[in-house]
Amino acid sequence: MAKSNSAFMKPMTISPDLAAVVGNGPMPRSEVVKKLWEYIKKNDLQDPANRRNINADDNLKKVFDGKATVNMFEMTKLVSKHLS
Repeated sequence: MAKSNSAFMKPMTISPDLAAVVGNGPMPRSEVVKKLWEYIKKNDLQDPANRRNINADDNLKKVFDGKATVNMFEMTKLVSKHLS
């Protein structure tokens, strides 16, 4: 039986900018990513031409260091700055 990664499930403190998108924490990183994707899909922010890119709205620009478009791999790195 696989052992769960307790570091991945540890509740993290969420910055106010990220909380505007995913809700108030603390919550595990996996839950933050899940809620972030729910927000992206609900607001239709995935680039239709290249689905790996996320087109940021005003709330996400605060999380993405002011960038209008980021790819999904860069997104996880930028979101990490808002977790502690």
